[in-house]
Amino acid sequence: MKFRIAVLPALLSLILPTISFAANPPQDGELVQAGGHPGCELVDAKSCVDEAIAAMGGRQRLEAIHSLRYDHYGHAVAAEQSYRQQPFLTSYERDKVTIDFDRQRWISDEEFIWPEADPHAETIKSMLVATPQAAVRRGQQGISPGSLTDLDITRDTLELGPERLLLHAAAAGDLHYAASQWLRATPHSVVEFNWQGRPVRVLLNAHNHLPDALERTTTFNDYWFAWGDVDQRIYFDDWHLAQGVLLSTNRIDQRNGIWLASSQLLNPELNVDLDDKAFSMDPAMAAKSSQSRGWNRVFSDRQHVQLAPGIELYQGAWNTTLIKQDDGVLVLEAPISPSYVKGILAKVHSQYPGVPIKGVLSTSDSWPHIAGVRQAVAEGVTVYALDLNRPLLDRLVNAPHRLQPDDLAMHPKPPHWVSVSDRLVLGDGANQAVLYPLRGASTERQYMVYFPRYKLLYASDTLAMTANNTLYDPELMYEVARAVAREHLQVDTVYAMHEGPTPWKKVQQWLAQAMQTVEPAS
Repeated sequence: MKFRIAVLPALLSLILPTISFAANPPQDGELVQAGGHPGCELVDAKSCVDEAIAAMGGRQRLEAIHSLRYDHYGHAVAAEQSYRQQPFLTSYERDKVTIDFDRQRWISDEEFIWPEADPHAETIKSMLVATPQAAVRRGQQGISPGSLTDLDITRDTLELGPERLLLHAAAAGDLHYAASQWLRATPHSVVEFNWQGRPVRVLLNAHNHLPDALERTTTFNDYWFAWGDVDQRIYFDDWHLAQGVLLSTNRIDQRNGIWLASSQLLNPELNVDLDDKAFSMDPAMAAKSSQSRGWNRVFSDRQHVQLAPGIELYQGAWNTTLIKQDDGVLVLEAPISPSYVKGILAKVHSQYPGVPIKGVLSTSDSWPHIAGVRQAVAEGVTVYALDLNRPLLDRLVNAPHRLQPDDLAMHPKPPHWVSVSDRLVLGDGANQAVLYPLRGASTERQYMVYFPRYKLLYASDTLAMTANNTLYDPELMYEVARAVAREHLQVDTVYAMHEGPTPWKKVQQWLAQAMQTVEPAS
């Protein structure tokens, strides 16, 4: 009788919440209002983690994992550049992965399938060899340095995967409880510790004690760079028994509420034989991998083309144009990063001292194309944005940047938007610019900029060439051609975000080639 009375409150703490939300289950991340630490009511955070380690197979078995090999199948949404936003386009990946935990290195033989690729060019194959300090890619075009993103993924794979996560938590000197949460309508104790200077939370299932998820707020060096402090939750699921260890073979990445990626591990093998030669890296390429600025690029004026008097194109991976008008200067595009746009705006002030900046024309919704808009807002510059893109840009300028503050985070200012919903004329005289929404299926989130005096057209992110001197994704320029005809524009020259000035007649020829009818074989 005494035993039954003693355990009754603990049992009720688990049972009563289950009954109370029968009609309205709690959402993932909601706090468990009953308080306490479900499944770990009478123990400290270290003991709670020890129970989770035991649930996975025990400390001895986890520490005995020296290497791991598996087949990986996954998909990720192209949130950063889907043509029409959510629901997003999806890319796919198939890899063979070998991880050496002891020597902190791994190999991923990757096959990536991109949905926006040209016909028969959708598959990209490469091999990543990496440590937390250096990475090299071996691909179809030879050897190249790994990216900062590759280094980030390497650190996460080696340190924050479920094979090592609990061991790091148990060894952390600052391990403590955080507020308990619901996950999949099940109460979870939450333990927290610092990893590389930032808090990491692990959600431990109250019933089976397994680590069901990892949470953190961090910054990224991939396309998510633009969003500053990103809330990430990685779900661990589909637990399989392998040599006495429970391995999570399904991992789902959620960022800022977007279901970003799902990875499925198949055929896991522990403690496989390793070939040191396979992990070799070209020293020069490896050294370059950690020297990259990632997306935090800086502006350069070295590649400069005058399109017309007062219309200056600065070319790079992302093109930017300065348009001098009688009453000020327009800046066409604010891409890549705040530091890049800061350099562009400084160029305006040095080239046209005392002349006001009338506005920034942001013609697309692709994240690399809008990543510098925050800097324009920080400097009080009006931004001309397509009506459909305003909600995205509002989220961008409101995104927290506490971990790596930019100018807007340090000196907040409200944005000054001008919505482009129809034909919009900017300025008078020779350098008058006219904005036209494209409204195509693949160009729905883009607008063109037309200079009537010069029969010059800026076609946003639609013109790009392949290595074979053909149009990348001809549908994009097809929609531009339809918009040109719809608006009765006379075009001699066209250029875009990633392509310099090109004769319009040449583009029409390329389009004609893309539209040729293929006769069936006799």
